Amino acid sequence: MKKVRIYILASLMTAGLSSCDLFSDFGDINDNPAATTTPIPAALMTNVQAGLGGYAYMITPGYFCQYFAESQYSSASLYATPQSDFTGTYSGSLYDLQNIINMDDSKSMSAVATILQQYIFWTITDRWGDVPYSEALQGASYARPKYDTQEEIYKGMIAKLKEANAMFDGSLIRGDLIYNGDAAKWKKAANTMRMLMALQLSNRYPNSGDYAATEFNAALNDPAGIITTNADNFQLTYPGGNFPSPYWTIYNGRRDVGESDTMTELMKSLGDGRQEAYGGVTDEYGIPNTSVSSNVGLPYGVARATAEAFTSSNPGWARVLRGDLRQSNSTVFIITASQAFLARAEAANLGWTNDNLNTVYRTGIQLNFEQWGLNTPANAYFNQATVVLAEAGAAANKKNIAIQRYIASYPDGLQGWNIWRKTGFPQLTPAKDATNASKQIPHRYLYGAGEYTSNKESVEAAVARVGGSYDQDAKVWWE
Repeated sequence: MKKVRIYILASLMTAGLSSCDLFSDFGDINDNPAATTTPIPAALMTNVQAGLGGYAYMITPGYFCQYFAESQYSSASLYATPQSDFTGTYSGSLYDLQNIINMDDSKSMSAVATILQQYIFWTITDRWGDVPYSEALQGASYARPKYDTQEEIYKGMIAKLKEANAMFDGSLIRGDLIYNGDAAKWKKAANTMRMLMALQLSNRYPNSGDYAATEFNAALNDPAGIITTNADNFQLTYPGGNFPSPYWTIYNGRRDVGESDTMTELMKSLGDGRQEAYGGVTDEYGIPNTSVSSNVGLPYGVARATAEAFTSSNPGWARVLRGDLRQSNSTVFIITASQAFLARAEAANLGWTNDNLNTVYRTGIQLNFEQWGLNTPANAYFNQATVVLAEAGAAANKKNIAIQRYIASYPDGLQGWNIWRKTGFPQLTPAKDATNASKQIPHRYLYGAGEYTSNKESVEAAVARVGGSYDQDAKVWWE
């Protein structure tokens, strides 16, 4: 069994701790090879949840969807990303969650662990396509697990989320930083994930009677409900100190990444007030960054010399998020009510649901403003041609809904990249100084070299299923 190298206070095991209490105790966990070899479920749960923010601020997908640009080391934004390895996620967070499930300490703990596993698997398959799923995390029984197809993975994740919601039995959920043991909120989060996953398959299953629409409606109408208010958002607020928010460690502590001019120009074209939160000014030149925003985006997709010349002559270039929103104790949003309502708008436009298209669309936008502490926009914002919706099914609706989903997902780079890959909106121009062979925006991550050594047969079978040339231009299945 994997050694859990931690010390943990006994109070972490106590039922009913608040999220702040849990993080306080988590501060006394240290890396210690001599510590217990028996996993402690609450400690594993806390540890995994504390790392979840990392999945919601992925920078490389953020470069691909042009949320961000590089100011110095312009390689990833020029698509020079090498092979990428996912094994650390399997041996880390996913394995820890599997330990919770295997120990069966409580059915509700197992349910939460299952939900979190599906979220993490979701982020993996959306980047690489076919990956180990059904035979993963099974130890020596499947030392070289097969790569399931992305279709199989999506259907498996949706099924597992349904199973998880049926597992809650009133037993205690310990070590829970996100919902503090509230099973009702976990059920809403699981149903919202099901709904978003089903919508991601709309290009493959476009019709109202198809698998995707059926699963979308099943999640939407589940008696346990979905996320409909910001109070129920799937999010994590960090305590700061030794456990800072990823928004702080990545966006505040570095000077090599900022909001791209693609994003700032989009926001300016819409007169979108969310730019007040999305683009904070730099602080190297004595400019206070706590509550000041910037519309000066970094030029996207240019070589290092060009980027450095720009930042030198434009000291007020836009950082990722306003200063007070990227503090060490800032909240990271993972799945929100805004995303749920805008997904419902897309589904309504497809004819999948009975939702009032304009109501769910407008509600989704308003909730996103409120999420960032901003005043909701006036009617003039909703009435402009690039925002307003026509009757359900109108061609222009697809673009406008996709752009609002893209804006509302910022700064979650993976979600922005997903929306662009699935819908083609917003329309993006590839990096001017791209270094990859095709000079086009990547559509996938490539399997790490280690897989060709440790699991050669399985990875080669997955590559063969892609068909044609296996490179960053090869689309994932749901596209």
